[in-house]
Amino acid sequence: MTFQSAVRRAGIVVAIAALAASAGCAKKEDGETQASGVKLVEKGKLTVCTHLPYAPFQSKDASGKVVGFDVDLMDLVAKDLGVEQKIVDTPFEGIKSGQDLNTGKCDAAAAGMTITEERQKVMNFSDPYFDATQAMLVKTGKAYKTLDDLRGKKLGVQAATTGRDYAKKVAEEKGLQLVEFEDLAAEQQALANGQIEAAINDLPVWTEYIKEHQGGFEVAAEFDTGEQYGFSVKKDGNPELLKKINDALAKAKQDGTYNTIYEKWIGKKPTA
Repeated sequence: MTFQSAVRRAGIVVAIAALAASAGCAKKEDGETQASGVKLVEKGKLTVCTHLPYAPFQSKDASGKVVGFDVDLMDLVAKDLGVEQKIVDTPFEGIKSGQDLNTGKCDAAAAGMTITEERQKVMNFSDPYFDATQAMLVKTGKAYKTLDDLRGKKLGVQAATTGRDYAKKVAEEKGLQLVEFEDLAAEQQALANGQIEAAINDLPVWTEYIKEHQGGFEVAAEFDTGEQYGFSVKKDGNPELLKKINDALAKAKQDGTYNTIYEKWIGKKPTA
């Protein structure tokens, strides 16, 4: 090999190494895009994981657009960041386990999600933004008024939810046959077609369902479990974003925007 050839070959090797290094850096930067000092998984987007449908918090309208209480609140955060909200529909198990946040599928989760000690171990929650109550839905005209009335009957619950957890705690004592469904739509359909006699989920969800099916269903009982919803971010991984979410919530409550959004989706003014 001549001296010139050796130099040429060495130059090619250096060039290839430089390209590989730059490609590696670019990949890393793509996952650490900065917007107002906040780390985002995609440039110009606030990527939010949710699980559809869960009206009135998140569901698709007639045009296929995802809308709802949570969506409007997270839009406020996106606006403050100077970006657009991008919604990713994903199974709730991946949200509540923190996996979707840890793997970079999304920056935050907004899924009508109750703040619990177990979930706080795997993700960081925002300040509470909604007080939730569990409720039992039945077909109109059914005689069931309490869980005791369902002894030996089938009660529907949604997988990975606090409503399911509540039902599991009392199932043996009340003699309940729990039937678990992957999502809210499946639980609602099972009640409608008589697969189950009653279903447990969050009260606002049933209120919305009753509005859409006038005269067909009614809330037979409510269970005040002291639950509150929160938005979540990766555990100890994005404190700047968490602060932005809390700031947006505080500002919305102070200037009346929160009350407007609450009344729009829940149908009444917040009690506090």
